[in-house]
Amino acid sequence: MQDSLQANLILQRLPDFGPATYWRLIDAFGDPATALKQSPDQLQAVLKPAALEALREYQRQPHDSHAGRCLAHDLDWLDQHPQVTLLSLEHRDYPALLREIRRPPPLLFVLGDPACLSMPQVAIVGSRSPTPGGSDNAHQFARFLAGAGFVVTSGLALGVDGAAHRGALAANGRTVAVLGTGIDRVYPARHRQLAQDIIAAGGALVSEFPLDTRSNASNFPQRNRIISGLSCGTLVVEAAVQSGSLITARLALEQNREVFAIPGSIHNPLARGCHKLIRDGAKLVETGQDIVEELGALLGFQQAELDYGRGDSPKVPLDPDETHLLQAMGYDPVDVDTLAQRTALDVGLIAAQLIGLELKGVVSSTPAGYVRAIA
Repeated sequence: MQDSLQANLILQRLPDFGPATYWRLIDAFGDPATALKQSPDQLQAVLKPAALEALREYQRQPHDSHAGRCLAHDLDWLDQHPQVTLLSLEHRDYPALLREIRRPPPLLFVLGDPACLSMPQVAIVGSRSPTPGGSDNAHQFARFLAGAGFVVTSGLALGVDGAAHRGALAANGRTVAVLGTGIDRVYPARHRQLAQDIIAAGGALVSEFPLDTRSNASNFPQRNRIISGLSCGTLVVEAAVQSGSLITARLALEQNREVFAIPGSIHNPLARGCHKLIRDGAKLVETGQDIVEELGALLGFQQAELDYGRGDSPKVPLDPDETHLLQAMGYDPVDVDTLAQRTALDVGLIAAQLIGLELKGVVSSTPAGYVRAIA
């Protein structure tokens, strides 16, 4: 009998099989392992013919079928690449925000630190061929947001995506790249070094697609829902009216996340998508501080939700890094620079951890600095 993880690996290898079909299958049969054992008559109402035939072949010949061989290949590859973590929905490191979206990816391949997927994130998206000003805006906004403690999330594409990743790295911050290919492929190829830099800086590459999946135009809208789903808010830097960035913004709105847009010249065709978003209710931003203030209020509300009903002294689990930082704080107000001196940690990492501790109700921000929550 296949466990849930292996069953998911088999299902994602079926032809004509995507997130919508996966969730229909789960709705019908409860879990992936149970679905694999159903008869063709029971499955034909859910699966398309090509997927049904591939699954029938697997049921007849588990080891010699195409799906069975793919499973063996995937498990062998994962065994040879221990730096890649495979997260199922039940895994403790599966990001909670992403789990909330409609039809979340059942599997995530993560190359790098999976913990950064659960840190407060801001997505930055935009044109693959931005103006010089657009590239500079993406870089500077990402640098500011990373310095403020947010993980910057984007899609590793040329243009705005690449500028955003590099801006976060310039602030010694973390950044997440969500791929439209398998985790074993970097697209575009010219961003291979950037991908390595992201991992080296404590960030991560993420993909829901099977190993060996090549770049395909149909993959990117599916990828975009993960970019917005991981993030508290999405910033659109430059985008034409018909662009994938506006798809990401629409998905963010559907996921009840904040959408921000940078205005531009009325003569710049790449500003028209942002102007449309602003007319439709996106928040116009001129500086990174605008985003920090807006999301700070949102995070404060989430903190209040977490604190409600807990009493004055919430008992929440802390990871070792959070415990270490809390010990370094002591019991008097302290600023980020002082904490950096006490812990020898990077300022961006400390800021990110402090945001996480605020969400848990363990610390609070005051004009004099960060303090422990009142016990």
